Amino acid sequence: MQSLSKVWKQWLAENGPRLLLFARGWGKTREDAEDLVQESVLKMWHYQQERGGSPPDLPLVFSTIRFAGLMLHRTEKRRKKREESIVFLNDFKDVWLDPMMEEDEEALILRDAVQNLSDKLREVVVMKIWGGLTFAEISLTLAISPNTAASRYRYALEQLAGSMQQVKEDRYAEA
Repeated sequence: MQSLSKVWKQWLAENGPRLLLFARGWGKTREDAEDLVQESVLKMWHYQQERGGSPPDLPLVFSTIRFAGLMLHRTEKRRKKREESIVFLNDFKDVWLDPMMEEDEEALILRDAVQNLSDKLREVVVMKIWGGLTFAEISLTLAISPNTAASRYRYALEQLAGSMQQVKEDRYAEA
């Protein structure tokens, strides 16, 4: 009986080219396709370990590549959307609020208030409001629970509301 490593090597030698060809339809580049095949074969290897370790059925691997390709497209689409609406908090000249409000004093105060939030709170606010992510997506991005993301968002909004209230009180006290 052949060792499992030899069986897997033989299986990859026989099926690798056709898996790569299929993956080329899901990736923009050859490298993307190779990554999809590698990711799928690795998943199958882990999956098959619980089932005796032999190579998987080919349709299952094709299905896994297809799923990985769909996830790649979804990830790229989200990344592109985020990049198009990217927020530059560090460059004062960048418009990250409403461009018409950039000269507005309250908008500038709000910008400063957001910049003064702790890193953990600021990143959740930016991802939620300007990035358009859900709490579930934020939780995956930051490796925290969705409840933690929601709590950070709530605390950040409370701090921002407090900052803006203080500004209004200071304004009206001077008048």
